[in-house]
Amino acid sequence: MDNQGNSSILKRRRLRIAQLAPLYERVPPRLYGGTERMVSFITEELVRRGHEVTLFASGDSRTCARLVPCCDEALRLSGKPELPASLQVAMLAEVYDKARERFDIIHSHIDYWTLPFSRVTGLPTVFTMHGRLDIEDLHCIYRFPEAALVSISNSQRLPLPNMNWVDTVYHGLPRDLLKFNPNPGRYLAFSGRIAPEKRPDLAIEIACRSGGPLKIAAKVDVVDRQYFDAVIKPLIQPPHVEYIGEIDDAEKSEFLGGARALLFLIDWPEPFGLAMVEALACGTPFIARPCGSVPEVMRPGGAALSLVNSTNWWPRWIRSIRFRATNAAATSKNDSPLRQ
Repeated sequence: MDNQGNSSILKRRRLRIAQLAPLYERVPPRLYGGTERMVSFITEELVRRGHEVTLFASGDSRTCARLVPCCDEALRLSGKPELPASLQVAMLAEVYDKARERFDIIHSHIDYWTLPFSRVTGLPTVFTMHGRLDIEDLHCIYRFPEAALVSISNSQRLPLPNMNWVDTVYHGLPRDLLKFNPNPGRYLAFSGRIAPEKRPDLAIEIACRSGGPLKIAAKVDVVDRQYFDAVIKPLIQPPHVEYIGEIDDAEKSEFLGGARALLFLIDWPEPFGLAMVEALACGTPFIARPCGSVPEVMRPGGAALSLVNSTNWWPRWIRSIRFRATNAAATSKNDSPLRQ
């Protein structure tokens, strides 16, 4: 390392890197898409550092790297959410065809799909696992003990402790992506995705018990449409409970920055939970249940108002909110999720 902390090896050698993105959303996404946001951040930084980066993604992606389009448009917003699996296999065949002649290393962000291709070619491949790993019926797929896996939280690894976990790298945000709002918020916020495990129903219940209005900015996938129509839609009663749909990054600063608190009341092993970090970047504290990565994202005494499962105290805490979060409060046990 030199005195600026730069690797002398990387300074001497320009790496040829392939980044493999899901085809479900654009890179970066137009609206929802935590994985695709991370792929974009990593790709653009590698280009900035002088590496030769090739991004395999949807054709409507935006990047300074060389883009190899693997479908014309991101599949969800173009109305083809059932196609990613088939098209990703074709993408992988293209990536690994003569891969040793084209790349020094491959970075996969599409979970287990890349595992067998990596073994056949022997080309160095890093796998960042973005999804949940607790579905037992899928554990038989993870029969590649040599694969170098990167988790996005330590809790994400727990269902597969015998895999070759080389590191945990928490998600981060560029410091200028979202705007900090020092002013008190006016409503409670729910952000991300409408699904049973995200517990928007509980967020509505807690908001109603606390007497504060709730705004919901979230997508509804096809698989969750029935849940939304049957359970959540009947509870939406503006102005007390308002559903505003998906929002982009520009709208997110205003939405999260204008909230008193984010309700992150998940009921599943969340691999990371980018909404928590986004809220803190805007100055907004959050109330969360200690599921999955949540205890790792926040240190005790930070800007999380609650890391317990009991709902009895939540309305009282919400009514007593008198502070804004700061960037310093968004600190994990290892480092700040806000820091890249």
